[in-house]
Amino acid sequence: MTNNTELLRFTTAGSVDDGKSTLIGRLLYDSKSIYQDQYDQIKETSERRGEEGVNLALLTDGLKSEREQGITIDVAYRYFSTPKRKFIIADTPGHTQYTRNMVTGASTANVALILVDARHGVVDQTRRHAIIASLLQIPHIVVCINKMDLVDYSQEAYDKIQESFEGFAAKLDVKDVHFIPISALKGDNVVNRSDQTPWYEGPTLMYYLENVHIASDHNFIDQRFPVQFVIRPYSDEFHDFRGYAGRLAGGVMKKGDDVTLLPSGFTTKIKTIHGADGEQDEAFPPQSITIELEEDFDLSRGDMIVRANNQPEVTQDIDVMMCWFDNTKALKEKGKFALQHTTQNVRCVVKEIRYKLDINTLHRLQDDKEIKMNDIARVSLRVTKPLFIDSYRQNRITGSIILIDEVTNNTVAAGMII
Repeated sequence: MTNNTELLRFTTAGSVDDGKSTLIGRLLYDSKSIYQDQYDQIKETSERRGEEGVNLALLTDGLKSEREQGITIDVAYRYFSTPKRKFIIADTPGHTQYTRNMVTGASTANVALILVDARHGVVDQTRRHAIIASLLQIPHIVVCINKMDLVDYSQEAYDKIQESFEGFAAKLDVKDVHFIPISALKGDNVVNRSDQTPWYEGPTLMYYLENVHIASDHNFIDQRFPVQFVIRPYSDEFHDFRGYAGRLAGGVMKKGDDVTLLPSGFTTKIKTIHGADGEQDEAFPPQSITIELEEDFDLSRGDMIVRANNQPEVTQDIDVMMCWFDNTKALKEKGKFALQHTTQNVRCVVKEIRYKLDINTLHRLQDDKEIKMNDIARVSLRVTKPLFIDSYRQNRITGSIILIDEVTNNTVAAGMII
C-alpha cells in the first residue's frame, strides 16, 4: 500500500446505548482490522459477563469504568485501514455531561456518524449532536439508523426518522446528509449489504466511508502558512539557508508565488518549497513543509505567510462560539487566560459574554451568563497582540482557538471564530 492513501477522520455521536461502540467494533471486525487475540479476549469477557454472542463494543471501551457501566466516557481513537483509505475513528460519549469530549473528537473530523435508535427515532440527543456537528462545520453527516433488527427492518420506521431528521437539519448549517439503515449487532449494511433491507438502494456504511469525496474539505483558496519554526543549519553546506517550517493551513503554495509576510506587511517571492521527500514545486493543506524566501526578512514563530491580495483579518478583538471545558470553575467576564491560535501564544481577557446557547433548541439565552462545563456560549475576547484570523466557516485551522488556564496550564475552552 502506498503512502498516498487518503486519511479520513470520522467521529461517532448518538445517545447512550444507541450502539456507537458496537458499530465501530463491527466495522473493525467485518473489515478484518482486529487481531485474533483481541477478538478472543472480548469473547472471553462477554462470556464471563453472561452475554449472548460477542460484545463488539468492548473493542473501543478501553477504560475499566466504561466496561463496568457499559458506557463510553472518554474519546477513544481507533485506527484502521482498507486498501482504499486509512481511517481514524473518534468514539465519543453520548451523555450530555461529556459535550466537551464530543467537541474535541469532532473538531478534526471529515464525517460525523450520528446514530439513531430505530425504535426511539430522533431524540433530543440526536438534535444536540447534529447542532454540534454543524457548529464544528463537519462537512459530511451520516445518520445511521441502528437496531433495524428490532423493528423488523421496517421501511416505514426508517422513512419516518429520515423525514424527522431532515426537517430539523433544514434549520442547521449542514451541507451533506446521508441516511443508512443498519444493525451494528447483526452487521446489516455496515460492511456487507443486507438481504433484510431490499427496499434500501444506497451504499453500505463502509462503501460510503471509502468513497465519500473529502479532497475538497480543506480550504484551497485562501493561502495561510503559520510559521512554526525557523530552520538555520549552521553548516558550510547550507551556509545561507534560512527556511520557515510549518503546516500549510490553507490555499496552494507554488514556487515563485508573490507572498506577504504578516505582521510586517513586506512582500517577497517563494524561492523553494521543501517537503518530506525533498524539494517540490507546490504544496497544499495539510502538508508540512519548509519554505525559503527570495529575500531575508525577520520572521519568527507565530508570524504568517499569505498571498499578497488575499489576507486574513488582523485584529485584537475576536468573537467566538466557545465550548467551556473546565469542571472546577465557571467562565466569567474579565477573566484572563493564555490563548493559542495557530502557532501564536498570546494572553487575552474576556470582554463580554454575549449569550449562552441552548444546545437543544438553538435559542440564545441572553440573561444566563453562568457558563459552566460543557456549555456553549458566544464570547468577545481582547488579546494582547494582533492575531491573523479567518472565520471558522472559512478555515477550521485559522478560525479556531483554545484557552489555557495560566495557573493550572489546563485547556479550559475551545472556540470557533465567528
